[in-house]
Amino acid sequence: MTPDVILGLDVGTTAAKASLFSLDGTIRITTSREYPLLGPQPGWHVQEPDAIAEGVLGAMREAVEQVDAARVMGISISTAMHGLLGLGADLRPVTELITWADSRASAQAETLNHHATGPRLHFTSGTPTHPMSPLVKLVWFAEKYPEFLRSTRHWIGLKDWILVVLTGRVATELSTASGSGMLDMETRDWNPEAIDVAGVRPEQLPDLHDTTDTLPLSPDAAAAVGLPAGLPVVVGAGDGPLGNLGTGAMHPGIAGLSIGTSGALRMVMRAPAVVSGLFCYALTRDVWVAGGAVSNGGMVQRWLTETFAPEGADDAEACRRAEAIPAGSEGLVMVPYLVSERASLWDSEIRGAFLHVRRPHTPDHFLRAGVEGVAFQLWTILRRLRMIARVEEVRATGGVFRSPLWRDVVAGVLNRPLIVTGSAEGSGLGAAILGAQALGVVDTLQEGYDLLRGDPVEDHVAVSLADRETYEAYRYGMGALLQRYGRLGADLR
Repeated sequence: MTPDVILGLDVGTTAAKASLFSLDGTIRITTSREYPLLGPQPGWHVQEPDAIAEGVLGAMREAVEQVDAARVMGISISTAMHGLLGLGADLRPVTELITWADSRASAQAETLNHHATGPRLHFTSGTPTHPMSPLVKLVWFAEKYPEFLRSTRHWIGLKDWILVVLTGRVATELSTASGSGMLDMETRDWNPEAIDVAGVRPEQLPDLHDTTDTLPLSPDAAAAVGLPAGLPVVVGAGDGPLGNLGTGAMHPGIAGLSIGTSGALRMVMRAPAVVSGLFCYALTRDVWVAGGAVSNGGMVQRWLTETFAPEGADDAEACRRAEAIPAGSEGLVMVPYLVSERASLWDSEIRGAFLHVRRPHTPDHFLRAGVEGVAFQLWTILRRLRMIARVEEVRATGGVFRSPLWRDVVAGVLNRPLIVTGSAEGSGLGAAILGAQALGVVDTLQEGYDLLRGDPVEDHVAVSLADRETYEAYRYGMGALLQRYGRLGADLR
């Protein structure tokens, strides 16, 4: 049997998804396994590496059981970015995975940004100098546990841990490295200054590969998932750049929006460049993605439902209730910072709040104000992306967009046509498309997208005149309010 199925693996913050795509479009299967995000101390957000590995292998095994394993031609990987994990010489974890949401290194980020070092490393690497950055996390270890930092054999990220699990090799790729704060975008190699600032030695960092390079599936992993040993594992890229690929947002002027636990708005460029307040990450050596990520995305909806919806209500019902509230929530505003925020403020200490509360406001007002608050944070990223190119449309993916409330609010606040893609595979589809190119199935990423996207199921959301007028005033007022609120928070810290 000729192999004709690609497995796109998407390892996110709270779940691993394994998606199978056949080249003829007849197979499109996704399985998933969840694992917890832990908060052992205030500001700490970590995960157990073995729980992630178990989730990855379980999702892959369940997917492979639904097809003839001989049809699988390769695996391609997407993972969440910015994680940090220490490994011993035996390739076993000696730390938990410190995730993008972890803010323990806030003081170290602030110190770096008070000097020229922080901004310079941002513009060299593409990664803002922020507690999410593995570079800043390593500085935290250098200050708190210097001997442990020096003695740990390998310092890696989530992608690199999955490669250890699947191939037994310590390696990383250009995309993940571009989110570490330690890459030199021009040389496409580790930056000696960043390594020095982090306090590590070059040999403690993984070898750098192109995102289309492959490694062989190890015998142990092969037995665990039901695939042949030696199967090509495409090292893949970060979930953000692959999200743009999976939604078809691959041209300047078309922004890709994804909302999961967090959220991000990004646009493709053909060469690396940094705009203040934004990141710049690699998809391949010749395709780069600029944009910004908000830490407070879908997690805000979950918190709103738990806090303000009637007991037993799910997110869908909470959104339906909020639809009855007028745009603008009758003056109620949520500053939606439930965890340390990233773009576009990059303020790891700012806290969330509800403002302009009045007696007539009901729980449903609070539900809607939270969604509008998240949409406004995304608009601040869009405003900066316009410095690169005019944004004509936004292609969106994510579970929240099953709700008409989220669709209408985001389109209205961004004041752009919103195209919600029907694909549920997200970055997993992007990984499979990249894998198709790496495995020689197609010559270009566009050809891979055309081959694997399946029947396009898209919902076009227009911006109503009423929403445009309401949210234009909302954006203006929210911007001024947030500046005052941010200054107040700084004064109180």
